Amino acid sequence: MLRELIIKDFAIIEQIDITFQAKMTVITGETGAGKSIVIDALGLLAGGRASQEFIRKGANKFILQGLFDLPLASAEQDFLHSLGINWDEGNLILQREYSRSGHGTCRINGTLVTRTILRQVGQWLIDIHGQNEQQSLLQVENHLKLLDQFDSRIQPVKEKYQAAFGRFRKKAIYLQQRKQNEQSWIQRLDMLKFQVSEIESANLKKEEEQQLIQEKEKLENFQLIQQTLAQSYQLLNGEPIALIDQVGTVMQQMKQIEKFSPQLKKISTDVTNAFYLLQDISHDLSSQNDLLEWDEDRLDQVNERLELIHQLEHKYGSTLAEVLAYYQKIKTELQQMQATESSGDELEKQVADLRQTAEKLAQDLSQIRQQAAVKLEARVHQQLAALYMSKTVFQVHFAAVNQLKPTGHDQVEFYIQTNPGERMGPLAKIASGGEMSRIMLALKTIFAVQRNLTSIIFDEVDTGVSGRVAQAIAEKILQLAQHSQVLCITHLPQVAAVGDHHLLVEKTVGNGRTQTIVTKLNRQQRVTELARMVAGSQITSSAIEHAQELITLADKLKQS
Repeated sequence: MLRELIIKDFAIIEQIDITFQAKMTVITGETGAGKSIVIDALGLLAGGRASQEFIRKGANKFILQGLFDLPLASAEQDFLHSLGINWDEGNLILQREYSRSGHGTCRINGTLVTRTILRQVGQWLIDIHGQNEQQSLLQVENHLKLLDQFDSRIQPVKEKYQAAFGRFRKKAIYLQQRKQNEQSWIQRLDMLKFQVSEIESANLKKEEEQQLIQEKEKLENFQLIQQTLAQSYQLLNGEPIALIDQVGTVMQQMKQIEKFSPQLKKISTDVTNAFYLLQDISHDLSSQNDLLEWDEDRLDQVNERLELIHQLEHKYGSTLAEVLAYYQKIKTELQQMQATESSGDELEKQVADLRQTAEKLAQDLSQIRQQAAVKLEARVHQQLAALYMSKTVFQVHFAAVNQLKPTGHDQVEFYIQTNPGERMGPLAKIASGGEMSRIMLALKTIFAVQRNLTSIIFDEVDTGVSGRVAQAIAEKILQLAQHSQVLCITHLPQVAAVGDHHLLVEKTVGNGRTQTIVTKLNRQQRVTELARMVAGSQITSSAIEHAQELITLADKLKQS
């Protein structure tokens, strides 16, 4: 539920800090005092779209902040944790800022989030229902959504259907595209087969190109390598001077004097190491020279192989690694195309089978919806009777759709008959403004309990009614407040009287500026405010008595 709301530099509000409590809070005040501005602020705090028009004149930005507490479901907790949002003891602080530059920030418990995330979390917390919301009842596409929300059995079947519909639709689109692009499809398939075969037959190795380049350089310089090895060996071991023998003589001589000083010992050791190193070098020179073998055809083979690699690189990538990566890509695409390279008749049979499966699930979904519709009609009739519309007939009207849709093959529209003997017709065409308010409230009562909403906000939804109907609406909203926190902006004294808490919104002028203030009323102040709502600006003694009577009746109603 909403615990506290802070509004700064928003519309005509300079700064207010409102504390809210559980159950039902009514908000009253003269027209234009700023009651709906409070609701607008909550709407933005719950992720609504902001604009510069909301910023108070002379300010650079508006700031909104709301403190909510609620027991979060495990899925909601996991969602918050996945965003790095910490929450203690079920408290959530939502914050929204928006500047004249058009830059806005959203935070949840101090963590920056997108407006999309803020809106998603806001849906857990707030359900705002105003006069404009009645228009959603007039939009036929919303009726099926409301029906699907009503019965918990619908969603699992709907998800199964949508999965089956997705498989059918994907295969059907593929079949259609294949029929329309048969020639291009075949050409693509042939091209992939050729490219895969060409690269595959080359039997490329990842490091092969560099190895071949090294081998080519070695073959092209065979004579130079052979001559260098032979000459080097001859210099170390040949006549008239064998360098290794000379170093050996130096080594023997140094061993005779190495004991006379550390410096002589080091020289002797270095000469000894040099002697044995030259011996190893001499052996390696001889071995490499013996291993050298000229192959007249090998250089041609290496050049041919490199030419093949360069041709493939020219076609499929600038490097051998890119050619191999391209090969893996087209090989996968070819496998996918070959996997579906069935005949047209076979593919059409697959589409028909998938359609039949989706049709069966659509029928199951429709059957459950029709069962839910009967229950919804009964619940709505029960609610309407309490709102003095007992003669009204509410009906969930089904119309079959020839083709499958993501929602099934049901087209649902709410029908109504407001008076006996009149025709049953679409809700949008039959219901008057006052009737629409009551129908909306009936549905809200049903769906609010169903969805376990934490804070429900009514913005002058009681417009166009009076007398006993107004009293019935008051009782219905009070009933909702037993399950959820309710904030209700109203002009009806009957509704204001049943509130557990009462906030008065007033507009004042000071220093040439208009600003809004919010005052929490005590019992006596409530009587005065209700009297004003009954009688207008001239509060009479009879208006005071009427107001006291309304509060007394409201107390009895709460006790009952």
